[in-house]
Amino acid sequence: MTKRLLSFVIVSVLLCSVVFYSVTTGSIQMSIGDLVRGLISGTDEEVQVIKDLRIPRIIIGAFAGAALAVSGVLLQAVLRNPLAEAGIIGISSGAGFTSILLVSLFPALYFWSPLFAFIGGALACFLVYSFSWRSGFSPVKMILVGVALNAVFSGLSDTFNYRGSYTVTSISPTTTSTLAMKTWTDVEIIVVFASIGLLISFFLCSSCNLLVLQDKTVKNLGVSVARSRLFVSAIAVLLAAVSTAVAGLIAFIGLLIPHIARQLVGSDHKCLLPFSALAGAFLLVLADTLGRIIIAPNEIPASIIMSIIGGPFLIFMLRRSEKTHGSM
Repeated sequence: MTKRLLSFVIVSVLLCSVVFYSVTTGSIQMSIGDLVRGLISGTDEEVQVIKDLRIPRIIIGAFAGAALAVSGVLLQAVLRNPLAEAGIIGISSGAGFTSILLVSLFPALYFWSPLFAFIGGALACFLVYSFSWRSGFSPVKMILVGVALNAVFSGLSDTFNYRGSYTVTSISPTTTSTLAMKTWTDVEIIVVFASIGLLISFFLCSSCNLLVLQDKTVKNLGVSVARSRLFVSAIAVLLAAVSTAVAGLIAFIGLLIPHIARQLVGSDHKCLLPFSALAGAFLLVLADTLGRIIIAPNEIPASIIMSIIGGPFLIFMLRRSEKTHGSM
């Protein structure tokens, strides 16, 4: 069995294992057999609690993790930068701002919040691309522009979130950044929109493999670089926006997973994209599960656990980038 195939098998087994562990562990402990029997009969109150509260957050965690990881792979191909990640360069916060704006002004349009989040994410992506590539591209410059945009959009979100002493956090999932108290309506939203984005991204393998080459080389092959870059960027933003609109701002999955995936399955996007989807789903469900059980009955949001893990990794990547590209 090759290393690539073995990696797919291992991450699939890990994902199934953490899902089974997560659904049976917590304030209500239950075996898989009892859970299945309770779901079929529909008479067990504890099973109904698991069905309405725990299973939706697991499904949302899996889809959000997969979407963020694949979004990171696509952005790194488009920007040809190993540090590109929706949460770091401001795309998620831009998506979060437009999402909370929609929820605040038009609550009836909640189901379409991912599309409004897409507009904010696309604006942030355009600004990062424009400012960091104007006079020669620099990985560190892109991070600085992204941090600045992230601060601006976060401030705008807080403006709508806090109105004097009144907070509207409870009506907007983008400001809570936690997978708790999710409903089957949230599951429906992320499954519909994230599935579309993930399926399209799996057909972009060839484009991603070409975009990592020099533009002149790609043009000589008869491929429109601008068109490919725009379309791949749009799918990356859509995936990040969907995740942000439903699960909130969760950073670093799109940075961690692609780098680990390249070490295990290589840089060919035909393997890199599906493997990153599986690994991203596993990582976010694992982080959410750990957050539920570490200090039970209280919880630590998965976004906080990812920040604790991802912060040092970003510093490591920045130091390695400085050695490769030199200081800005």
